[in-house]
Amino acid sequence: MDKKRFIIGSRASKLAMAQAMYVADELKKLYPASDFEIRAFKTTGDNIPDVALSKIGDKGLFTKEIEEALLRKEADLAVHSMKDLPTELSKGLSIAAVTKREDPRDVLASRESYTIKTLPKNSRVGTSSLRRRAQLLHARPDLEVLDLRGNLDTRVRKLNEGLYDAIIIAYAGIKRLGLAINISAIPVDEMIPQAGQGALGIEIRKGAGDVDGMVKALDHADSHLTVDAERALLSILEGGCQVPIGAYAEINGESVSLKAGVFSLDGKSAVRDEIAGNKKDAAALGRELAGKILTNSIARQILHEVKRGAV
Repeated sequence: MDKKRFIIGSRASKLAMAQAMYVADELKKLYPASDFEIRAFKTTGDNIPDVALSKIGDKGLFTKEIEEALLRKEADLAVHSMKDLPTELSKGLSIAAVTKREDPRDVLASRESYTIKTLPKNSRVGTSSLRRRAQLLHARPDLEVLDLRGNLDTRVRKLNEGLYDAIIIAYAGIKRLGLAINISAIPVDEMIPQAGQGALGIEIRKGAGDVDGMVKALDHADSHLTVDAERALLSILEGGCQVPIGAYAEINGESVSLKAGVFSLDGKSAVRDEIAGNKKDAAALGRELAGKILTNSIARQILHEVKRGAV
């Protein structure tokens, strides 16, 4: 009898392939009678590695082509970094599982093991994220923040070549690739992460019952709830990875706490707020906190300026 084969869609970067391989390996352990093949797809964001993301928008830059492959049935499931997925999925698709979340914090990587506080004055810091840029300038307005594009290993190479004194990247990627690099974890109170950072989502076609039932075994309930809370907030604020919004949810027992912030691009203004409640209401709490933030005139002004293209 032939084995059943499932195609897993992924970006072609080393990190994305490592993440897809992790999911494939976990599924193989659970379903040894099936085969899981990873198929890489080039996304818009991968095809324009030298252009600042803020100049080209961010709606599905790293996911659109993979979602289209799912809808064409060229893939049975797709593995995404949840921070890359737009809050509104393509019609006909759903997130069937979120695996156990890795540490969602940002880290400062440097050759000298600097922290944000110990970076020398006027240091050159690389990042492609407006969220990171804004929070970094809020803490250290003296720093020179420079655009930094490319896959994670490319960014680390540019740091090692001396093009930057430090770069800000996600801890989860460093760990998943096993990169040997000096890093200093940035506390969430100093830099609120991107919604969904550190979490992997498994996307499938709606109605694909066999695939849905299979990947549900990889779902980590609390990780899924925290991501739902963060993405619910983001959907109300209409923020993607190129809007300076941070969101971080944490579960303790039956409770969930969510903190979020909106930051001006020059770092001069910051609006932070937080909320807590029962974890079963995680998504509703995310929407409620977004509503609270929008009552702040400074937050509304920041979002208005960014959305009209003041980047």
